[in-house]
Order: sequence, then C-alpha cells, then structure tokens
Amino acid sequence: MLRMAETDGGSRPPAVGERTDDGIVDEPLGLSISFEDFFEIEHGRLFGALALVTGDRQEAEDVMQEAFLRVWERWHLVQSLASPTGYLYRTAMNLFRMRRRRALTASRRMVRPFLRSDDVEAAEARSDLDRGLAALSTRQRTAVVLTELLDFSSNEAASAMGVSPANARKLAQQGRDGLRKALGSTDVTGDARE
Repeated sequence: MLRMAETDGGSRPPAVGERTDDGIVDEPLGLSISFEDFFEIEHGRLFGALALVTGDRQEAEDVMQEAFLRVWERWHLVQSLASPTGYLYRTAMNLFRMRRRRALTASRRMVRPFLRSDDVEAAEARSDLDRGLAALSTRQRTAVVLTELLDFSSNEAASAMGVSPANARKLAQQGRDGLRKALGSTDVTGDARE
C-alpha cells in the first residue's frame, strides 16, 4: 500500500528518497518526480561511484555531468521507467566505457612519453584502496564499486553494467579476490547480494 506524506495542504505520495514511516522510498512507483529532485537525490552517490570507478575526480565529474545531461534530455521517458536510477547508472557506465575506448585509441596514435619522477611519486602516494582497485580490470572494479560500496544487488549492478546478474556476481567475486591479493588482506566483504 502506498503511504501518503503529510503536507500543509493535506496528503501527497512520497517523493523518491523521502523518508516515510516504512523507510525511504527507493523507486518512484509510477509517480512523477521532477528532474531537479532526481538530480539532488542521485548526484552525490553517482559522483562517488564514478570517482572510484575512474580513479579520477575530474573524469568522474565530467562523466556524471554528461550522464545527467543525457537523462535530462530524455526525462519525459526516463521518469516513467521502473528504475530511473538504474538508467542513470547504466548511462554513466556506458559513457565511461566510451570515453575510455576513445582515450585508448588516441593513445595508440601518440608516442608515449616517459614518466617523470613526480608522476611516479604521486602514484606511490595513493591509498591502499586506490591501489587495490587499480589492479582490477575495469569491469571487476565497476562490479565491486556497485555491489560492495554502493550496496547494489547483483541484478541492479548487472543492469547498470549491461551484463547478466551471474556475470555481475562473477566479476564482483573476481574483484574481491583481486583486492585481497593486491592488499594482502582477507578483510574484503563476502559474496554479492542477490
């Protein structure tokens, strides 16, 4: 049963992200939400996920902005989806993969410069988690970030990544194993959730 939120003028359905007596409303349940409200609710989580996936805050910001722009352009369709958030994350991950492919193609055409000593020092100064995530493949890193750090279920992570739930679980497990190996630790969270 849909709970109504109290307002000065009476009752209204709860907005996405709004706390009700039963908890926080995660899905719009067929109710319309403004793009501005959707942005306010989702931009922080998306930025955090992208910063971990990309390993670069500026690239994460760029991908996040482009993903929100694409969702905004199609908002009249996206707001009626069962999971606008899933659509947003999938758009962002597709944009990241597309940017990465373009960068790899461009780098093949250029002469690769030698690393400067301060670049090496900066790379050595990174945190253990950054180092561990960087040791993973992009798909494994994405699966770990979505399932472990953002608490997505295997089905939600699979939807955002454009893979099957079984593949998302497999990538997350491989990512956790890779983190254990890179960090020399056994204190990485267990299996991905269903």
